[in-house]
Amino acid sequence: MLDTRGNEGGRSQVLSAGFQDYSGFLMTDPKLPDYTQAMSKKNTVKNTVKELLMMKRQAIERQPEWNCSQHNDLEPKFKQPKFEPFACDVSAHLFNPPAPLNPNTTTDFPPAAPETAEKSPQQAQFPIQYPALQGQVAPADGFKMTLFHWQIQQQAQRVGGLSAELLNTQDADGDTFLHIAVAQGKRALAYVLAAKMAGCGSLDVKEHNGQTALQIAAAIDHHLIVQDLLSHGAQINTRDLWGRSPLHVCAEKGYVASLQSIWRTSTVSGQPVDVEMFNYDGFTALHAAILSHNAAVKETRKAEDPCSYAEAERVQRRQKLVDCIKILLLMGASYGTKDLKSGRTGLHMASEEGNVELLNIFLDQEASLSIVNVKTFSGNTALHIVSSLQNYPTQAEAVKLLMRKGADPGIRNLENELPCQLAPEGVVGEKVRKILKGKLVYA
Repeated sequence: MLDTRGNEGGRSQVLSAGFQDYSGFLMTDPKLPDYTQAMSKKNTVKNTVKELLMMKRQAIERQPEWNCSQHNDLEPKFKQPKFEPFACDVSAHLFNPPAPLNPNTTTDFPPAAPETAEKSPQQAQFPIQYPALQGQVAPADGFKMTLFHWQIQQQAQRVGGLSAELLNTQDADGDTFLHIAVAQGKRALAYVLAAKMAGCGSLDVKEHNGQTALQIAAAIDHHLIVQDLLSHGAQINTRDLWGRSPLHVCAEKGYVASLQSIWRTSTVSGQPVDVEMFNYDGFTALHAAILSHNAAVKETRKAEDPCSYAEAERVQRRQKLVDCIKILLLMGASYGTKDLKSGRTGLHMASEEGNVELLNIFLDQEASLSIVNVKTFSGNTALHIVSSLQNYPTQAEAVKLLMRKGADPGIRNLENELPCQLAPEGVVGEKVRKILKGKLVYA
């Protein structure tokens, strides 16, 4: 996207020329918004895709900021990012992403005025296909048009004159019109642009961070746009500069709705999803979700916040990550897959935090007996890792759970250490040693 830092960020001559050539055409057609002309003005401040995602991430990280007064007046303070709208001659409400539609409910909207002019070559080359939403049929004679279908019709008229060359033009950050529309959450506009770009085989073009429009949609957790892009044929197994697929992003952030959209749409379309893909840190999507859940558990354990609302937020975040983990398991992800750095499985990772909630989920799987004693590259089993924790409140419970599910306390690591030799000093450590030596009943 265009650089917002004024003259410091220059644009390529090709992009500038393309926008200037097209702006004259836009001004001659009152039905079309002057997208390119507005984007080409150096003095107009625009949010880049990177900035939009940064603002969303900062908003999530800062919500809620607590103002716990001495009178216990717990009033959360929310900071919302300011999004600047696309320059357009259409009222702003048309660009708001609609809520999921009820398949049994339709809304009457005035249909767009019939087109009397002949279709341009671009419109004939890239026709817009109306989506069948949750069992609905595409608009036809006598069909009551839904809001989303009507929005698509409006946007198709306004960007129908975009040529394939301009449609695929990238700015200084590598963003296309589609990247911008997706980052701003404009679903109908993104749908129309995606249909046109799919028609010319450029739906998966990447910006400077290696992200496609689908990856941008996953990063902002706009599950409806994720669904739309996949229905147009967007590739799900693409990587960004960090080796992350959209699956990694959804799993790490706990974006349940977007993950469900990927699972559901890929199942319908038959496009295979590589659930065992490693990012450049050597983690699968399941590994990323487990590490995020561990971080949430650690945050809860160390929290000194008396605010009940803050605790509810933490519980909600953990639950979303648990839901993502369960979905990934249903999609075929294996918690026995080792990461590429240290050879840890999902069981090892959960053990590092004494994460009883995840240990229960994993050890209830059918293959748990074949995985419970798997070693890392250093020869440690999950039981070694749990036993070495420094007096965690759930440590003894985690040891009991592993022992009950077949963990062998007699296995030695590469340092020739038994799990009982790694237990810490103190009350918790003594209890762990008694469990490991069979002096306490753990069944």
